[in-house]
Amino acid sequence: MGKLPKFNDPMLLVGTETSDDAAVYQVSPDLALIQTVDFFTPVVDDPYTFGQIAAANALSDVYAMGGEPRLALNIAAFPNCLSPEILGDILAGGADKVKEAGAVLAGGHTIQDEEPKYGLSVTGFVHPNHLWKNHGAEKGDLLILTKPLGIGVLNTAVKAGLASVHETEEAVRVMSYLNKYALEAVRMLEIHACTDVTGFGLAGHVLEMAKASHKTLTIHAGRLPVIEGALEYASMGLVPEGAYRNREYAQVKTVPELAGTPLEDIVYDPQTSGGLIFALPPGDAERALKNLSALDVPCAVIGEVQEEEEYNVLLDEK
Repeated sequence: MGKLPKFNDPMLLVGTETSDDAAVYQVSPDLALIQTVDFFTPVVDDPYTFGQIAAANALSDVYAMGGEPRLALNIAAFPNCLSPEILGDILAGGADKVKEAGAVLAGGHTIQDEEPKYGLSVTGFVHPNHLWKNHGAEKGDLLILTKPLGIGVLNTAVKAGLASVHETEEAVRVMSYLNKYALEAVRMLEIHACTDVTGFGLAGHVLEMAKASHKTLTIHAGRLPVIEGALEYASMGLVPEGAYRNREYAQVKTVPELAGTPLEDIVYDPQTSGGLIFALPPGDAERALKNLSALDVPCAVIGEVQEEEEYNVLLDEK
């Protein structure tokens, strides 16, 4: 990425500089366009469900910028050794999730590949004055997370044939749940910073927010929502490879009591279609929790923002 040319345009409100969730381009005083793309290999066996999860994951980047998805295009890779009906089921799952988001699916592009891959290119709209970014967190802000962690660990347990039917179904429900509902619950509140939790895990995405905001974010491990079964499987060593890469990247300062524990593994666990993290003032955080609970969006205050210290992210056991 460092070798790519720099593009300077005063209408580009968000580019690559802060590792934000999507690009944002202002087209008028009252309208900015959000553009994102995301796709990956199957995380579940059922094609339709895979399509739903991949679409929810791609749409999440628009919600993380405070916007609403309006247009989506399919991106798919598919081997010729599999039945075209499988691809059709994948696309149907994605289409239904786009429809739930209130956006329009208008075609896309498919290539032949050895392994199935699916996702979306999504265009959304937002008022420039209401744009959320992954930086801007202020001292004293509270951090709210809107989905439980541990999806990567649980998916590893599913692949190993150890997860129960209930645990598997819950993982699918969480991954396919749109962050649209979290956005609707807090859109009128004072959101200083926002990002979604995906492949870099909680630690990686919080680190990006902390660095971009020039602050230190403290995460309270004891308050983290964790999906049922994930801690047990992490204690058995069922931790995805991506978690170890996230650990090397994030460099979180962890209190000795948590070092090497399953809960620490959860902090680095790569998520698929994870929740949103909001940084907002305490008064608005209280209203956010009330609104999120009313919409049946799982949520928890997981930490707070303080002045920048030696480490950008601190993990304690509170």
